Order: sequence, then C-alpha cells, then structure tokens
Amino acid sequence: MAFFAFTSLLTSFAHIVYRLVYTALLTRCLIRACFTLPSDEQEWILEPLCFPEQPATDIGTNSSSHHDMEVVTCVLCSHSAPLSEKDRLLKHLVLVHKLVIADVKLIADFPKYMEYWKNRISEQPITDFCSVIKTNSQGPVEKQEHYFLLCDVLPEDRVLREHLQQKRLEEILEQQQRERDDDSFQRICMFCNDEFNGNRSSLLNHMAREHSFNVGLPDNIVYCVEFLDHLQSKLDNLQCLYCEKTFRDKTTLKDHMRKKQHRRINGNNSEYDCFYIINYLELGKTWEEVQSEDDREMEDEDDDWSDWQAHPVCAVCLFCEQQSESMEKIYTHMEETHGFDLHKLKTELNLRFYQQVKLVNYIRREIHQCRCYGCQEKFGSKPEVIRHVMEAGHVMQLPETSTWDQPQYYFPTYENDALLCALSDSDSESEHTGPWRDVPVIAEDISNLKVLKQTSVLSHLLKNTDSSS
Repeated sequence: MAFFAFTSLLTSFAHIVYRLVYTALLTRCLIRACFTLPSDEQEWILEPLCFPEQPATDIGTNSSSHHDMEVVTCVLCSHSAPLSEKDRLLKHLVLVHKLVIADVKLIADFPKYMEYWKNRISEQPITDFCSVIKTNSQGPVEKQEHYFLLCDVLPEDRVLREHLQQKRLEEILEQQQRERDDDSFQRICMFCNDEFNGNRSSLLNHMAREHSFNVGLPDNIVYCVEFLDHLQSKLDNLQCLYCEKTFRDKTTLKDHMRKKQHRRINGNNSEYDCFYIINYLELGKTWEEVQSEDDREMEDEDDDWSDWQAHPVCAVCLFCEQQSESMEKIYTHMEETHGFDLHKLKTELNLRFYQQVKLVNYIRREIHQCRCYGCQEKFGSKPEVIRHVMEAGHVMQLPETSTWDQPQYYFPTYENDALLCALSDSDSESEHTGPWRDVPVIAEDISNLKVLKQTSVLSHLLKNTDSSS
C-alpha cells in the first residue's frame, strides 16, 4: 500500500511541475513558431495579447514623429506601409506570403531589418533562411499549409539584430550627450511654479529634493523633454503617476499622491522604458532582467528574504473586466453575474485539465474577435457580443467539442491569463473520490531494514518482472 501511495505522490508532483512548465512555455512560444488558425480565417492574432495594465510603447518611438512615417517594404513583394502601420505589414506577410517574423518588438530598426532581408531573399531561396512549419500535418493534404519562420535561431539573423541594437545604442548615447551639453533647457516644475534654466539636472534634482519625486539619476535618462511632457500630460488629465487612477480635480489628485506616497512612476509600466538608457543596453532584455543579472553578480548578496512580498496575480472574468486575486470570487462572479458555471461544464463534459485550458482560450479568442462562441454570429464590438450571449442564452451553450478541442487552443489568448493557472484537474480529483478514498495508508515499519527488504512489495514486483522477462 505504501508503494501505491508513494507512486501517487510522485505522479501528482510531476503533474504539478509539468503544468507550471506548460503554462510558462506556451505563453513564451505563442508567436514564435505557430500559426494554426484555419486557412479561411481572416482575423489573425499577430502577437500575444495581454490584459491591460498600460499599452506597451516601442523603445525610441518618442524621439521623432517623422520616424513613424518612414515607409517599410515587404521582403517578398512591392507592398509597403508606413512604420506606424507595422502590424498591417506583418499581417500582409502572414496572409499573403505565410512568413512569420519572430520577436518583432525586439528589432531595434525594423525598416533596416526588412531592407536587409529583402536583398538577401532576392539572392537566395527563402528556405535557406527560414524554418518551415507545416500546419494540419495530420489532416488531408489539400488542407496542409507551409509557413516560414524568420527568427534569431539563424546566426545571420541574430548578428543582424545585434548590429541594429548596437547602432541604436550608439544613437541613444549620442542623443543623451547632446542633452547633457544643452544649456538652453527651460521648464517650470510640475509640482510648483519654480522655473529652471540651463541643464536639465537642476529640475530633476529639485523635484527629487523638494517634492520627493525621484525618477532616477539624470544621467540615466534620455529624451528628457519628451519624458517630462509625458508626465505633465498625465497630471493635466488628473491622472496619478503611480496608480494611474483619474481624479475629479487637481486638489484631490495632489492630496492622493501625497498621502499615498504616489509621487513616483510605476516601474511596471513599459511606457517609460524608452526614456531610460538601461533598456537599450542588451538585445531583448528589459531593465528588470539587466538589473537582476547585476544583483546575482554581487558577492555580498543578502540572503534575508523576510521582507519579500509576492505580487498578487489577478484572474480576469471571461466576459467583463472584473478582476480578483481569489479564483473562487471570479468563479462566483461569472456564475452570478453572467450565468457561466465552469465547474458545471467540467463535470458534465468530464473535462480534463488541458481540455479546460483549450475551452478557456477558445472563449477568450472568440470574444476578443467579437464573435459569439455558441452560434458563431459576428458583432461589431465586445459589448455587443456579450449582450447577445446573455440575451440569447448562449452563455452555457458550447459548440461541438471538435470546434474548440484543437491544438491551437493550447496557446493562451492572453499571455498573462491567471485563470489558466487556477484550473482544477478532474483526473487528480478523481484519485481522492474513487474507490480508494476510504482506504487508510499505513507506513511500513522501517525499524528493521533487513526484514523490510525481504518482505517489501517492491521485492515481489521485481521478482515478477524478472521471471516474466
């Protein structure tokens, strides 16, 4: 009996580890190597979605508005689009040429990158540079499609990305040096009426010293004027710089930021990344990753974790923007507010863990694309499709299992979807409710190891195995 208890424990532990690895791995790989939507589907998700904190800003886009008007040409044809409409060009590459470029956001100079590969692909076949991915590999031949993945696994692509990153870093350092040498800086403090002339550091140091508003050392900041304009616009819109809540008047906002100690920026908001030199240092690494590497290299690292606090993970409702750190509250909210009972569906359909994952991702994607997941009717906006689902009674109406139980729905629709991590496993629960639930597990006596080896059930199993072989 101890053998079966030990085996069950190992199985449960392995399953938990595998589930965690699965969630992290699939989230990272969503756009890297798979496009498995049906060939007749025209609504493509070109990169991982994310539940809103603040929309990400491409590094360096604040430096000059004319840069966004630069025209980028397709690497395989004459189709072109402004850099500001980069997503439209990426969609063209996927739909027309079945070409996927991985990690586009990490490319420092996208026009130069496209120009380089346009020249190279004109010289050699595209298969010399791209990995080929076959979709629907187990389906009929006429429904199989080949997609081409261009990524930094190819050494030439990696070298190109690093070269563009290095060139961008040199440009940023030159820009920072010009700002350091600029004595024509003139600006009024955001928190008082004091005016500052000359070097930008005088204003930044004043805000840190007099108003406890510290954005870091002046030498770590680039595009300082645009940075201050961005902060000023938030204050003009009565928005807190840290929690980013909006208030009814300036007095209320001022009191809030003072009492809550919110006279600082939110380090998790990627809007600010383009204003700090550290975000340009290494290809594909944010300031948090660079900082964590520096911390690991410190020899006198403090091992005291007593003051460490975990950041709470909030799950988001399938049908609205309601969030909660408690998964049970989210389940209760969906059932009471929207009439959606995930536990009931799991029981009635006998859904395993990965089937629940597929179902959640399927519903997320259909609602994101403004389509009813029950009847497939298309709408103009998310509120319209939610209203239809509620009024038509389609909340608990699922299509045929074959519609959503597809490999493409292994991949999260939203890369930070905490609801996926909270799904329960029917297989694991059945172990506790099956015929063995009332059988007590008695540990074997280990006081006499010699007798234990002779009488253990493992010895009998090994003997049976040897005799059968």
